[in-house]
Amino acid sequence: MLEQAQKLLHTYYGYNSFRPGQSNVIEKLLYKQNTIAIMPTGGGKSICYQIPGLTQEGITLVISPLISLMKDQVDALTTLNIPATYINSSLTNDEQIARLRDVRLGKYTFLYVAPERLESKKFLHILQSISISLIAFDEAHCISQWGHDFRPSYRSVIDSIQQLNQKPTLIGLTATATKEVTKDLQQLLEVDSSNIVNTGFSRDNLTFQLVKGQDRNAYTLQFVQTNKEEAGIIYAITRKQVDQIHIQLKKIGVPVLKYHAGLTEEARQQAQNTFIQEEGCVMVATNAFGMGIDKSNVRYVVHYGLPRNLESYYQEAGRAGRDGEPSQCILLFSGQDISLQKYLIEQSDLDEEKKSKEYGKLQAMINYCHTNQCLPQFILHYFGDLSSKKNCKKCTNCNETLQKVDRTKEAQMVLSCIKRMNQSFGASLTAKVLKGSKDKKVKQFQFDQLSTYGLLHDYTEKELVNFIHFLVAENFLTAVEGRYPTLRLNQRSIDILKGELPVYVYIEKVPQKEATNDYPAEFFEHLRQIRKKMADQQGVPPYVLFTDRTLKELAKHKPQDEESLLQIHGMGEKKVEKYSDMLLKEISEWNQS
Repeated sequence: MLEQAQKLLHTYYGYNSFRPGQSNVIEKLLYKQNTIAIMPTGGGKSICYQIPGLTQEGITLVISPLISLMKDQVDALTTLNIPATYINSSLTNDEQIARLRDVRLGKYTFLYVAPERLESKKFLHILQSISISLIAFDEAHCISQWGHDFRPSYRSVIDSIQQLNQKPTLIGLTATATKEVTKDLQQLLEVDSSNIVNTGFSRDNLTFQLVKGQDRNAYTLQFVQTNKEEAGIIYAITRKQVDQIHIQLKKIGVPVLKYHAGLTEEARQQAQNTFIQEEGCVMVATNAFGMGIDKSNVRYVVHYGLPRNLESYYQEAGRAGRDGEPSQCILLFSGQDISLQKYLIEQSDLDEEKKSKEYGKLQAMINYCHTNQCLPQFILHYFGDLSSKKNCKKCTNCNETLQKVDRTKEAQMVLSCIKRMNQSFGASLTAKVLKGSKDKKVKQFQFDQLSTYGLLHDYTEKELVNFIHFLVAENFLTAVEGRYPTLRLNQRSIDILKGELPVYVYIEKVPQKEATNDYPAEFFEHLRQIRKKMADQQGVPPYVLFTDRTLKELAKHKPQDEESLLQIHGMGEKKVEKYSDMLLKEISEWNQS
């Protein structure tokens, strides 16, 4: 069975070998075993169900909460002459009727639908009349009540599927799943523990950078200018921030778009379509943007403020470099964002149990911003991925130019102060005591009488709060979860107070982008223009035709015949058959110019 799968992989997708986990998932599905696939963004999850779908009788039903992602997937399949379609609210009633008729006639191999579609008795009746070999749940974390994008309508799909008179194989696919979410999915999809394929969360092509203590506005403008002609996303917390950044980038001539819930549906859709179609524009958006954006050549994602949790952050940052090419993920941290995120949690409609969990997740996000650890390692450990023991050697904290400073003495003073405050208060008040503040609350509790009062008066309160967050992030100190976390000593705190455990911090510098092109950039840009022209003619996004990696290899190796074209990454038999004349002509003309 896998031999046929391997052949399809090269024929349709132009790849010579499967990525980690793909063959394992495909084999389980070919043997009709319900499966969960946890793979990083850009890890090739769609191939895991598309290849089994190509080999089996009956249709593959793909349930996705994302309209834009459906279109991208269908565009990609149809360019390979694979019969696929989608049915969602973007279609007129007549279009939906026509496509449903063709579904009944067996004209499609893949059918993409939104979860709400399965609430329709009429649609369920149609499903009863056709043969379904496989049902794939894309963005499966949305099914779990513990997932960061939980959608009740998605969870109810399980009940609808159980009403079918046939029992198709099920697969849930996600890039972000904690142990809690995985366990929930396993129960809902009736998946045996041996059929959970988790390839880890590592994205080795991404460089993670954390920027603190800098003017975020100036940094953003400079960074975007340095990376002009590259597609990027800038995430801001509020609509107001989005509007301000958009205006400033527009003033300096950057092709920039914006997206947030305050815009009309038409304006948001137009901005999204432009971002997908154009090569080098920048999208400034709230977290309302991005789910289902399959654009493979986003070269950077900048977070202008603190995300609410690591699940959201890793998913949003992971929209960079889906094609496997080097890309940057930058988080611009300011302590004031913590209060804003706490306010948003408090104002949400969540019950108290879920609010408590959200505060815990926010604390993990704060810890990320204050850790000395390798940043990707910190994220992987959060998701329970302990497979990688090596530092990335390229994130902010792994930068070998960082200056190592001993802060054991200051840590002892902080811990001693917390102990004298009866371990009943948070970072802000502790910082005021250590600073020697005349704040009303300090006097109210008579903390100005403590021996630790004013011990660290040379530091600002902001610096002290950040240092306390750092101690929590490194587990030198414990923050009891809640809207107002209280600080508690732990065993490592005691070891520090006894002088048995040193505390070091690192003074970071913001790394600069380095150009390491091993391909002729001018020819690559020419091929990008050709790709854009072809994509416009076909009405599909450029990256659906060829990834940036494919274009770079074409520019570098300049193949002279079809056999050589087949050696290029992403150039399978179907694409060579369809585009070889055009590509070989362009290469020949470039060589002669």
